[in-house]
Amino acid sequence: MPITLDQLNAAPRAEAVTMLDGLYEHSPWIAEAALKQRPFTSLAALKHAMVCVLNEAGVEPQLALIRAHPELAGKAMVSQTLTAESTNEQSKAGLTNCTPEEFAHIQQLNADYNAKFGFPFILAVRGPRGTGLSKAQIIATFERRLHHPVHFERAECLRNIHRIAEIRLNDKFGFEPTLGNAVWDRHEDLAQHTDPGYAELGQLTVTYLTDAHRACAAQLQRQMLALGFDEARIDAVGNVVGLYHAGPHPNPLPEGEGVKTGFAAGPPQGETHPLGGQRPAQRRSVGAKTLLTGSHYDTVRNGGKYDGRLGIFVPMACVQQLHAEGRRLPFAIEVVGFAEEEGQRYKATFLGSGALTGHFNPAWLDQQDADGITMRAAMQHAGLPATLDAISALQRDPANYLGFVEVHIEQGPVLNELDLPLGIVTSINASVRYLGDVIGMASHAGTTPMDRRRDAACAVAELALYAEQRAAADGDSVATIGMLQVPNGSINVVPGRCSFSLDLRAPSDAQRDALAKNVLAKLDDICHRRGLRHTLEETMRAAAAPSAPAWQARWETAVAALGVPLHRLPSGAGHDAMKLHELMPQAMLFVRGQNSGISHNPLESTTSDDMDLCVRAFAHLLGQLASEHQS
Repeated sequence: MPITLDQLNAAPRAEAVTMLDGLYEHSPWIAEAALKQRPFTSLAALKHAMVCVLNEAGVEPQLALIRAHPELAGKAMVSQTLTAESTNEQSKAGLTNCTPEEFAHIQQLNADYNAKFGFPFILAVRGPRGTGLSKAQIIATFERRLHHPVHFERAECLRNIHRIAEIRLNDKFGFEPTLGNAVWDRHEDLAQHTDPGYAELGQLTVTYLTDAHRACAAQLQRQMLALGFDEARIDAVGNVVGLYHAGPHPNPLPEGEGVKTGFAAGPPQGETHPLGGQRPAQRRSVGAKTLLTGSHYDTVRNGGKYDGRLGIFVPMACVQQLHAEGRRLPFAIEVVGFAEEEGQRYKATFLGSGALTGHFNPAWLDQQDADGITMRAAMQHAGLPATLDAISALQRDPANYLGFVEVHIEQGPVLNELDLPLGIVTSINASVRYLGDVIGMASHAGTTPMDRRRDAACAVAELALYAEQRAAADGDSVATIGMLQVPNGSINVVPGRCSFSLDLRAPSDAQRDALAKNVLAKLDDICHRRGLRHTLEETMRAAAAPSAPAWQARWETAVAALGVPLHRLPSGAGHDAMKLHELMPQAMLFVRGQNSGISHNPLESTTSDDMDLCVRAFAHLLGQLASEHQS
């Protein structure tokens, strides 16, 4: 029989320790110490209590815990001396059924890893969904992590140990992150669409208005309607817009009917539900405002599955539950899958959300992509009107909206390193982007003396080093030259032209502007000193977007209600919330990413458990709003 929190909280100490036996390999002291913090209000609170115990224990106990774990497909498996939990996990991953070649390769990896780090390789082989990684995924992760620094790998092993304990704890309590699993699965389904040239390589790339992009839009529209949205349409720039009306369901579902996805069952007829709706028929709210939410569904080239898309699927899961239970809120919910945020095909970053704020640049329509296709032509091919009148009509009137909220993977290492599933965003950093060319003189690499060269690539390299040093001097500013190309370059030719990008970000507009002023002045100085000239085009500028205090407080209340410690952090990455900030109050919630929170990378990942908490936090925020408006 599964354990309950009530049983664990009430049990005598020795009995409670026995209940949690096996969570951490041969290390019952972790659960025993965590039990001093009883009573626990949620599984999330219990999980974090054990994380804190291990974090505070120091390096030697941490190393002892790591070394208490068996090698993957190692001697303990062969001799059948694994714990029951490890046997189950390695079996589910197929490690008990390796081919001789696979077994030999894993044995060599074990030996190499131990020789370098002095402890065994630890991986939560049941993976982010809890259903198990494939042998190929396990081996690829093993090979990749062999190249990490020792201190990083020790921390990565501990993070995987906590994930193993989380899954084992779920098993003991009979908990299935149903909401998170559904959201995780929808990410997998949407990731089947990818642009030609990348599909063949197994890579995810979805750029604006390609066939894959249009297939994503169509799939999101179908899913919204299937989950219970009243309306779902694709607008004039390709945004997918789903609307769940305020007020009662036209045909309220009887008590107990409808699809259940993991929220608590509704209260008796006539009582207020935690999400704020009422079951008995009531008049549809007249003049009800709308909560706006969403994120983008386009990707960078060879990117990850969760950047942006998490912010679409999480509110969709909440609308699904509201519809299944026949409930309406005193405000409408508008979920937007923004068509373009990344600026990959055209220099039109935040095109989707910019159209809603009235900041669509008419010149964008005449931009050409790498194949010479204008944005106007791409829109027409996609069946969009491609007229300024139609696009201008998308602008939202802030008087009709409560505000904008967005959930997003963190895209950074902070929550991962703190072992926290959720974080509250305090502000989004200001940013500015440029595309430039430095022009010198192409000449023979063998006959041109070093003091006679007008080398464009060396100039950009010098700029890159300066930008790195200048940003580091601020501490919390960042500067990146992410693209550096020598068009038609040859091994034996001094570069006569170098194309580059420049991305500058800082917590405030003033700090960003000071950074940009210094970097651009340095570019002028470098080119003058080297006898070069340059061109520079500003392609994007976004002001810092501090979270609206009331909305940030709602996220904080929602996270605290889950038993998750509060952690506040700024966002170094840009988000659609930056654009909506220009029209209405906004605030964001971050979800922890795995693999050090890496993003814009195929290794981008998060777990269904963390997604589950995110859906519940969003539902709690809806409940707060409903209570505020009903009162």
